[in-house]
Amino acid sequence: MEKKKVNINHDDVVIHVDNVSKSFGDLHVLRNVDLQLFNGENLVVLGRSGTGKSVLIKLISGLLKPDKGDIQVLGDIVNHLDERELRVLRQRIGFSFQNSALYDSMTVRENLEFPLVRNKRNLTRAEIDSEVEEVLESVGLSQAINQMPSELSGGQRKRIGIARTLILRPDIMLYDEPTAGLDPLTCLDINSLINQVQEQYQTSSIIITHDLSCAKMVGDRMVMLLDGKFERQGTFEEIFDTDDERVKPFYDYNFIV
Repeated sequence: MEKKKVNINHDDVVIHVDNVSKSFGDLHVLRNVDLQLFNGENLVVLGRSGTGKSVLIKLISGLLKPDKGDIQVLGDIVNHLDERELRVLRQRIGFSFQNSALYDSMTVRENLEFPLVRNKRNLTRAEIDSEVEEVLESVGLSQAINQMPSELSGGQRKRIGIARTLILRPDIMLYDEPTAGLDPLTCLDINSLINQVQEQYQTSSIIITHDLSCAKMVGDRMVMLLDGKFERQGTFEEIFDTDDERVKPFYDYNFIV
Protein backbone atom coordinates (compact mmCIF):
# COMPACT_ATOMS: atom_id res chain seq x y z
CA MET A 1 0.00 0.00 0.00
CA GLU A 2 1.42 3.37 -1.06
CA LYS A 3 1.83 5.94 1.70
CA LYS A 4 0.08 9.27 1.14
CA LYS A 5 2.21 12.37 0.80
CA VAL A 6 1.93 14.61 3.86
CA ASN A 7 3.10 18.14 4.59
CA ILE A 8 6.45 18.02 6.34
CA ASN A 9 8.09 21.26 7.47
CA HIS A 10 11.83 20.67 7.10
CA ASP A 11 12.51 24.09 8.60
CA ASP A 12 10.93 23.07 11.92
CA VAL A 13 12.88 20.47 13.90
CA VAL A 14 10.69 19.16 16.74
CA ILE A 15 13.23 16.64 18.08
CA HIS A 16 16.99 17.10 17.89
CA VAL A 17 19.25 14.37 19.27
CA ASP A 18 22.71 15.94 19.43
CA ASN A 19 25.84 13.80 19.90
CA VAL A 20 24.13 11.47 22.40
CA SER A 21 25.74 8.44 23.99
CA LYS A 22 24.22 5.94 26.42
CA SER A 23 25.80 2.93 28.08
CA PHE A 24 24.74 0.41 30.67
CA GLY A 25 27.93 -0.73 32.34
CA ASP A 26 30.17 -2.10 29.59
CA LEU A 27 27.30 -2.24 27.09
CA HIS A 28 27.56 0.79 24.79
CA VAL A 29 24.04 1.11 23.35
CA LEU A 30 24.23 4.51 21.62
CA ARG A 31 27.51 6.05 20.45
CA ASN A 32 27.55 9.78 19.63
CA VAL A 33 24.28 9.66 17.68
CA ASP A 34 22.61 12.59 15.93
CA LEU A 35 18.99 12.58 14.79
CA GLN A 36 16.34 15.09 13.74
CA LEU A 37 12.56 14.74 13.51
CA PHE A 38 10.78 17.32 11.38
CA ASN A 39 7.33 18.76 11.99
CA GLY A 40 4.69 16.50 10.44
CA GLU A 41 7.06 13.63 9.70
CA ASN A 42 6.79 9.91 10.41
CA LEU A 43 10.37 8.82 11.06
CA VAL A 44 11.05 5.09 11.34
CA VAL A 45 14.00 3.86 13.41
CA LEU A 46 15.02 0.40 12.22
CA GLY A 47 17.25 -2.06 13.96
CA ARG A 48 17.45 -5.53 15.37
CA SER A 49 16.17 -6.34 18.84
CA GLY A 50 18.52 -5.12 21.55
CA THR A 51 20.22 -2.46 19.42
CA GLY A 52 19.02 0.50 21.49
CA LYS A 53 15.89 1.58 19.62
CA SER A 54 13.66 1.60 22.70
CA VAL A 55 16.43 3.26 24.73
CA LEU A 56 16.34 6.11 22.23
CA ILE A 57 12.67 6.94 22.81
CA LYS A 58 13.08 6.58 26.57
CA LEU A 59 15.81 9.21 26.34
CA ILE A 60 13.58 11.44 24.21
CA SER A 61 10.73 11.22 26.74
CA GLY A 62 13.05 11.80 29.71
CA LEU A 63 12.62 8.32 31.17
CA LEU A 64 16.39 7.91 30.84
CA LYS A 65 19.21 10.47 30.80
CA PRO A 66 22.05 10.40 28.26
CA ASP A 67 25.62 9.92 29.42
CA LYS A 68 26.68 12.53 26.89
CA GLY A 69 25.00 15.01 24.55
CA ASP A 70 21.63 16.79 24.55
CA ILE A 71 18.11 15.96 23.44
CA GLN A 72 15.89 18.88 22.48
CA VAL A 73 12.15 18.28 22.20
CA LEU A 74 9.73 21.05 21.17
CA GLY A 75 12.31 23.66 22.15
CA ASP A 76 13.22 22.19 25.57
CA ILE A 77 16.44 20.32 26.34
CA VAL A 78 14.93 17.26 27.99
CA ASN A 79 17.96 16.22 30.02
CA HIS A 80 18.11 19.71 31.62
CA LEU A 81 14.48 19.72 32.83
CA ASP A 82 13.37 19.11 36.40
CA GLU A 83 10.51 16.72 37.20
CA ARG A 84 7.80 19.38 37.07
CA GLU A 85 9.02 20.65 33.69
CA LEU A 86 9.23 17.08 32.41
CA ARG A 87 5.62 16.41 33.40
CA VAL A 88 4.50 19.47 31.43
CA LEU A 89 6.50 18.43 28.35
CA ARG A 90 5.25 14.84 28.50
CA GLN A 91 1.68 16.06 28.07
CA ARG A 92 2.76 17.04 24.55
CA ILE A 93 4.35 13.64 23.85
CA GLY A 94 2.25 10.55 23.22
CA PHE A 95 3.98 7.27 24.11
CA SER A 96 2.41 4.16 22.55
CA PHE A 97 3.86 1.26 24.53
CA GLN A 98 4.58 -2.14 23.00
CA ASN A 99 2.16 -3.89 25.39
CA SER A 100 -0.53 -1.13 25.09
CA ALA A 101 -0.22 -0.43 28.88
CA LEU A 102 -3.95 -0.51 29.64
CA TYR A 103 -5.27 -0.87 33.19
CA ASP A 104 -6.86 -4.33 33.35
CA SER A 105 -9.23 -3.33 36.15
CA MET A 106 -10.71 -0.42 34.18
CA THR A 107 -13.14 -0.41 31.26
CA VAL A 108 -12.09 1.11 27.97
CA ARG A 109 -13.99 4.29 28.92
CA GLU A 110 -12.21 4.48 32.28
CA ASN A 111 -8.81 3.86 30.67
CA LEU A 112 -9.39 6.79 28.32
CA GLU A 113 -10.83 9.07 31.00
CA PHE A 114 -7.86 8.53 33.32
CA PRO A 115 -5.28 10.77 31.56
CA LEU A 116 -7.92 13.45 30.96
CA VAL A 117 -9.03 13.63 34.58
CA ARG A 118 -5.44 13.53 35.76
CA ASN A 119 -4.14 16.28 33.46
CA LYS A 120 -7.20 18.46 32.72
CA ARG A 121 -9.06 18.76 36.01
CA ASN A 122 -11.41 21.52 34.86
CA LEU A 123 -13.29 19.45 32.26
CA THR A 124 -17.00 18.83 32.68
CA ARG A 125 -18.56 15.37 32.47
CA ALA A 126 -19.97 16.22 29.04
CA GLU A 127 -16.55 17.37 27.77
CA ILE A 128 -14.90 14.18 29.03
CA ASP A 129 -17.54 12.03 27.36
CA SER A 130 -17.12 13.94 24.10
CA GLU A 131 -13.32 13.53 24.11
CA VAL A 132 -13.57 9.80 24.84
CA GLU A 133 -16.14 9.23 22.12
CA GLU A 134 -14.12 11.22 19.56
CA VAL A 135 -10.84 9.31 20.02
CA LEU A 136 -12.66 5.96 20.10
CA GLU A 137 -14.33 6.83 16.82
CA SER A 138 -10.97 7.86 15.33
CA VAL A 139 -9.49 4.39 16.07
CA GLY A 140 -12.67 2.61 14.93
CA LEU A 141 -13.69 1.14 18.29
CA SER A 142 -16.69 3.15 19.49
CA GLN A 143 -18.51 -0.09 20.26
CA ALA A 144 -15.83 -1.16 22.78
CA ILE A 145 -16.38 1.75 25.18
CA ASN A 146 -17.76 -0.37 28.06
CA GLN A 147 -15.60 -3.46 27.51
CA MET A 148 -12.70 -4.61 29.68
CA PRO A 149 -9.21 -4.94 28.14
CA SER A 150 -9.37 -8.71 28.69
CA GLU A 151 -12.32 -8.85 26.30
CA LEU A 152 -10.37 -7.24 23.45
CA SER A 153 -8.09 -8.78 20.84
CA GLY A 154 -4.41 -7.83 20.66
CA GLY A 155 -5.07 -5.45 17.77
CA GLN A 156 -7.98 -3.83 19.59
CA ARG A 157 -5.85 -3.29 22.69
CA LYS A 158 -3.21 -1.62 20.49
CA ARG A 159 -5.89 0.69 19.08
CA ILE A 160 -7.22 1.58 22.53
CA GLY A 161 -3.65 2.25 23.71
CA ILE A 162 -3.18 4.66 20.82
CA ALA A 163 -6.57 6.28 21.55
CA ARG A 164 -5.58 6.82 25.18
CA THR A 165 -2.40 8.52 24.00
CA LEU A 166 -4.27 10.71 21.51
CA ILE A 167 -6.81 11.95 24.04
CA LEU A 168 -4.37 14.60 25.30
CA ARG A 169 -3.75 15.79 21.71
CA PRO A 170 0.03 15.33 21.70
CA ASP A 171 2.28 17.11 19.22
CA ILE A 172 4.63 14.12 19.04
CA MET A 173 3.88 10.39 18.97
CA LEU A 174 6.44 7.77 19.97
CA TYR A 175 5.52 4.23 18.89
CA ASP A 176 7.50 1.36 20.41
CA GLU A 177 7.20 -1.75 18.19
CA PRO A 178 3.55 -1.04 17.29
CA THR A 179 3.03 -4.29 15.34
CA ALA A 180 4.86 -6.67 17.71
CA GLY A 181 2.94 -9.89 18.38
CA LEU A 182 0.17 -9.19 15.86
CA ASP A 183 -0.95 -11.27 12.89
CA PRO A 184 -0.18 -9.89 9.39
CA LEU A 185 -3.67 -8.52 8.70
CA THR A 186 -3.87 -6.79 12.09
CA CYS A 187 -0.40 -5.33 11.43
CA LEU A 188 -1.78 -3.72 8.27
CA ASP A 189 -4.64 -2.24 10.28
CA ILE A 190 -2.26 -0.74 12.86
CA ASN A 191 0.02 0.63 10.12
CA SER A 192 -2.98 2.30 8.49
CA LEU A 193 -3.98 3.77 11.86
CA ILE A 194 -0.50 5.25 12.38
CA ASN A 195 -0.78 7.00 9.01
CA GLN A 196 -4.33 8.12 9.82
CA VAL A 197 -3.17 9.61 13.14
CA GLN A 198 -0.42 11.53 11.32
CA GLU A 199 -2.95 13.01 8.88
CA GLN A 200 -5.89 13.59 11.23
CA TYR A 201 -4.01 14.88 14.29
CA GLN A 202 -1.03 16.38 12.43
CA THR A 203 1.46 14.62 14.66
CA SER A 204 5.19 14.21 14.23
CA SER A 205 6.15 10.63 15.04
CA ILE A 206 9.04 8.29 15.69
CA ILE A 207 8.19 4.65 15.03
CA ILE A 208 10.56 2.09 16.53
CA THR A 209 10.37 -1.23 14.71
CA HIS A 210 12.20 -4.20 13.27
CA ASP A 211 9.16 -4.99 11.07
CA LEU A 212 10.11 -3.88 7.57
CA SER A 213 6.53 -4.10 6.28
CA CYS A 214 5.53 -1.59 8.97
CA ALA A 215 8.52 0.60 8.12
CA LYS A 216 7.72 0.64 4.42
CA MET A 217 4.05 1.46 4.99
CA VAL A 218 4.34 4.26 7.57
CA GLY A 219 7.77 5.86 7.13
CA ASP A 220 8.36 9.18 5.37
CA ARG A 221 12.04 8.71 6.20
CA MET A 222 14.00 5.93 7.84
CA VAL A 223 17.19 5.54 9.79
CA MET A 224 18.93 2.28 10.67
CA LEU A 225 20.67 1.77 13.99
CA LEU A 226 23.78 -0.39 13.57
CA ASP A 227 26.38 -0.98 16.26
CA GLY A 228 25.12 1.99 18.29
CA LYS A 229 25.14 4.48 15.41
CA PHE A 230 22.76 5.66 12.68
CA GLU A 231 24.73 4.28 9.76
CA ARG A 232 22.06 4.63 7.08
CA GLN A 233 19.14 6.96 6.43
CA GLY A 234 16.75 7.81 3.61
CA THR A 235 13.85 6.08 1.90
CA PHE A 236 13.20 2.37 2.26
CA GLU A 237 14.89 1.71 -1.09
CA GLU A 238 17.92 3.86 -0.18
CA ILE A 239 18.36 2.07 3.15
CA PHE A 240 18.48 -1.37 1.56
CA ASP A 241 20.36 -0.53 -1.65
CA THR A 242 23.61 -1.82 -0.17
CA ASP A 243 25.90 -4.81 0.05
CA ASP A 244 26.52 -4.12 3.75
CA GLU A 245 26.41 -7.56 5.37
CA ARG A 246 24.86 -6.03 8.50
CA VAL A 247 21.86 -4.84 6.48
CA LYS A 248 21.19 -7.60 3.92
CA PRO A 249 20.33 -10.38 6.40
CA PHE A 250 17.87 -8.02 8.10
CA TYR A 251 16.02 -7.53 4.81
CA ASP A 252 16.19 -11.22 3.89
CA TYR A 253 14.70 -12.31 7.21
CA ASN A 254 11.74 -9.96 6.90
CA PHE A 255 10.89 -10.62 3.27
CA ILE A 256 12.26 -14.04 2.33
CA VAL A 257 12.15 -16.36 5.35
